[in-house]
Formats: sequence, C-alpha cells, structure tokens
Amino acid sequence: MAQFFSIHSNTPHSRLIKQAVTIVRSGGVIVYPTDSCYALGCHLNDKTAMSRIRTIRQVDEQHHFTLICRDLAEIATYAKVDNSQYRLLKATTPGNYTFILQATREVPRRMQHPKRNTIGLRIPDHPVVLALLEELGEPLLSSTLILPGDEWPLNDAEEIRNRLEHQVDLVMDSGSCGIEMTTVIDLTKDTPELIRQGKGPIAPFGINHG
Repeated sequence: MAQFFSIHSNTPHSRLIKQAVTIVRSGGVIVYPTDSCYALGCHLNDKTAMSRIRTIRQVDEQHHFTLICRDLAEIATYAKVDNSQYRLLKATTPGNYTFILQATREVPRRMQHPKRNTIGLRIPDHPVVLALLEELGEPLLSSTLILPGDEWPLNDAEEIRNRLEHQVDLVMDSGSCGIEMTTVIDLTKDTPELIRQGKGPIAPFGINHG
C-alpha cells in the first residue's frame, strides 16, 4: 500500500522530502510532481525498481528512461556533451525539455537504449523535484506517469493513488501540475531533431514544424 504525502508545491517540507528520499534509496518507486506533469521515479542503480516502472508503464527495452538532473554539471557526468550541445542546454534549462544524448560509462547499460547507447536527460523547474534531487545527491531515474491505454498523463493525486496504490510506494500530492509532457529533442545528430512536441517551445533549436 502506497504512502501518500500532501506536499506544498512551492515550499516543500524538508521532513517529507527526507522521507521520500529514504523510500527511493530503499528501492521504492515514487510518484512525484514536475513542471510538466507527474512522473514515476526510482533510484538510478536499482534494477528491480526500474523493472517495476517498466511494468507499470508496459514499455519495452526500446523505451527511453530519463535521468532527472540538478544541473548541467550532473548532465555532463552521465552524457557526452560537446560545445554546441552545451550551449543549447545552457540556453534551455531548467525547463520543459527532455534531451536524448549519448550516455557515458556512468550510465548502466540496462538504462541505455539497447541499440543507440543513448539516454534521456532533463533539468526540471519545480521546487518539489529540485528538493528531492538536492537531498538525494544524484539523478532520479524517471518516466512520465501515463498508464497503458490512457491518452494523457495522470494529473489528480487521488486518482493516482486509486490506480497505483498497490504498485508504487509513495504518491507525492502537490496539486495539479498539468498533463502536457516535455518536448523531447534528440541532440545526438549534427542538427537537433524533434522527437516529441510538448510543453517546451522548439524555437531555440531552429526546428521547423512538420
């Protein structure tokens, strides 16, 4: 049975943040708010918890998981970033983007795309997740909370609890945080490629619609 925390979206209580991080470190799967929509998260080195998220989402090994990072320095630990990529990241983070980049050796193989050796990375702009990352001291392995058969991510914490109370360990209720997913940009090629149009505008990447 999942625990349920009501947590202030702007000034999250440190005690609740510490409890959430303890759950993550002990192998738990959590539901937490971001600046785009709710997401599932777990410890990046926990293979079992990652498998649980895969089961909840019903996604295969081709699915790109995302590492939620505190800053550009953390991204550079887990992804290969050249000068032009760095400039784009610096101009657009924190924000509503997930970037596909080549993974470094710091990223376990099971978290990388099996053929491309890539990983999704993101720096969010939401006080709750930023407090989580600060307390955790490392990235959070994450996936958007959109369930099989649903068209949109779940946005109501009570509904999340009703549908997932036996599949996750914690639901962090921070009120509605939206149903528009991040814009996904592939930065592994010579020019940025739009993978998914979402909340983040594509103008900074010189990408044309269609």
